[in-house]
Amino acid sequence: MRIAMWSGPRNLSTALMYSFANRMDMSAVDEPFYAAYLNETGLDHPMRKEVILSQNVDPKLVVSALFEADTAVHSYQKHMTQHMLPCVLRDWMREVTNVFLIRHPARVLASFANKYDGLTLADIGFVQQLELFDQVCAFGQVPVVIDSDDIRANPERALRALCHAIGLEWDPEMLSWPAGPKPFDGVWASHWYDAVHRSTGFADTEGELPVLSGELQVINEKALPIYERLAAHKLSI
Repeated sequence: MRIAMWSGPRNLSTALMYSFANRMDMSAVDEPFYAAYLNETGLDHPMRKEVILSQNVDPKLVVSALFEADTAVHSYQKHMTQHMLPCVLRDWMREVTNVFLIRHPARVLASFANKYDGLTLADIGFVQQLELFDQVCAFGQVPVVIDSDDIRANPERALRALCHAIGLEWDPEMLSWPAGPKPFDGVWASHWYDAVHRSTGFADTEGELPVLSGELQVINEKALPIYERLAAHKLSI
């Protein structure tokens, strides 16, 4: 099974990748379209040069690599939805098990703003996530949606439900992982993954929604209806 996990940034996505990768039967790839995204958009992200040098910038070759033979029984692809630019063909998504990881936009924005200035709606991937969800539906698939809040509230119950939904045998090894960097981490891990590198499991539930102001609140108001539409399809945990 090839699992494509579609998420925006700051959304438990790295912890979930570590969870799946801790299975003995699973390999993992970290944001394979990141270099192509930066190369095409010209965005000045942290470690831009290092990211572009570390990955293929041709989306067609990235897709080919995702389907190369793997010694693991299953593979896990961590994807950022904002990386799927119009130049990236989508037909290959028919051949993978697509899962959508969601998080309330207020939490995403509050977290991302601590790492990156000048955020826009496009940066947090909500519009793109809905487009990809609709694309998968158009393929005739029924996409699986899971909320990061549900995972944090009860990791075992949520991950059991997720495995059942995609037809993957449950493995308790998914509930923890060793601290520190992982061999499949993207080169950008030193900038973005400090907290998850200190972790050995999923963090506890979060408190009240953060209070936003100014442009962050404007973005939140635009993203919230998208989150709510996707949340209507999420797994019942």
